[in-house]
Amino acid sequence: MRSKYLIIIATVLLIVCGAVAFILWNPYPSRFKNPSNKAVYIRFENGHYSFYRFGKPFLVKGAAGSTFLPELHAAGGNTIRTWDTANLDSLLAEAERNHVAVVVGLFMPYNDNMDAFYNNDAKVEALYNRYQSIIKKYQGNKAILCWCLGNEMAYPVRPQFFKFYKVLNRFIDMIHREDPDHPVTTTLINFQRQYLVNIKLWTHFDFICFNVFSDLRKLTKDLDNFKRWWRGPFLITEWGIDGPWPVHEHTAWNAYIEPSSDKKAEQYRQLYEQYMPKQNDGFLGSMVFYWGYKQETTPTWFSLFDKDGRKSEAVNAMQYMWTGHKPEHEAPQVRYMLVDGKGARDNILYNPGVVVNAQAYLQNGADKNHLHYEWYVQPEDWFRVLHFYNQKKRATLDELTISQSGDHFSFHAPKREGPYRVYVNISDDNGYFATCNTPFYVIAEK
Repeated sequence: MRSKYLIIIATVLLIVCGAVAFILWNPYPSRFKNPSNKAVYIRFENGHYSFYRFGKPFLVKGAAGSTFLPELHAAGGNTIRTWDTANLDSLLAEAERNHVAVVVGLFMPYNDNMDAFYNNDAKVEALYNRYQSIIKKYQGNKAILCWCLGNEMAYPVRPQFFKFYKVLNRFIDMIHREDPDHPVTTTLINFQRQYLVNIKLWTHFDFICFNVFSDLRKLTKDLDNFKRWWRGPFLITEWGIDGPWPVHEHTAWNAYIEPSSDKKAEQYRQLYEQYMPKQNDGFLGSMVFYWGYKQETTPTWFSLFDKDGRKSEAVNAMQYMWTGHKPEHEAPQVRYMLVDGKGARDNILYNPGVVVNAQAYLQNGADKNHLHYEWYVQPEDWFRVLHFYNQKKRATLDELTISQSGDHFSFHAPKREGPYRVYVNISDDNGYFATCNTPFYVIAEK
């Protein structure tokens, strides 16, 4: 009798496992095979997934950010992404004027505390109604490429998270119903096998997006190793240089060492040309991070533009990779900075008030006649709120300046003990800039 039950249980498990394996292995859902009359859809043909927009194949050559759209179009880019719906009216209008598509972000609360949102029916209903009104308002908008519901959320499968999937699918189904012209997606941090399986099994998303930085170097291998179980369409919604994260090089006091803008442009080129999985069957395109100006540890780490809208060398790098054509002008190229003959890796220490001398070094043979230098000192930005980076630029300590003359800068070390950085921004008359900075630490005398 016992063996009979064991056989039944084993049979049921085999059927379930077989069904799951079939769902996971089958990479070509029928909805991707047939032509569609929707404004935007994903089609599988000749062994490859592609976006179709207005009846034509559309490869995303995009940027994460929502500013400098004319510059994006001029550089050969065709798509931007947002993380929310702020100023969506004006953004979609500007995008259409500049022939740029938009991945519209719809923020969803994280599920690490289910009671804070997903188990609270009143909060769920309020956000559902809000998003439904937004979808109704913009359904059919020609500038929209797709809707991105949630950013970098977790997708576990445990009983306490069943309500999360129920709520999430209700939102997805509503978007599909109200705006059938545009697919719905979400983003993952890097390539996470478990989350991919759970999304495929438990959600109604049309495709997946990855936010990858240093992990872009192994994304092709990850995709290839997992293709037996998942071979769906994907879009890379954030990629770029290594950020100010624990894996990055840092000083003895944990100030991250930022590469010069020249080095960063080289890294963008290398990442795109050597590691972008352009030959993968599911590749829908990619979006470089960050098309704009933002504070994240420094005001220059991810910013492809400066505060006045000047372009970095990385913008030129992207234009060449998107179009195959080099821009008319090159940006200034700064190799490195030395502070009293030392570099960032030398753990530079000062006593309060001492005189400090910094110098920026440009590429050999650079024309320095029409360059403009802006030097300044700022406190190190270690401020975080719930692990989120501060987004407000730190105040510059202009009172420390002694003199500045081109690529030389003299200043007094701050009187207050703590971590600081000395920056230089170098601009030209063609709308370009270069940047470099060096961290140092002031130790108060006891």
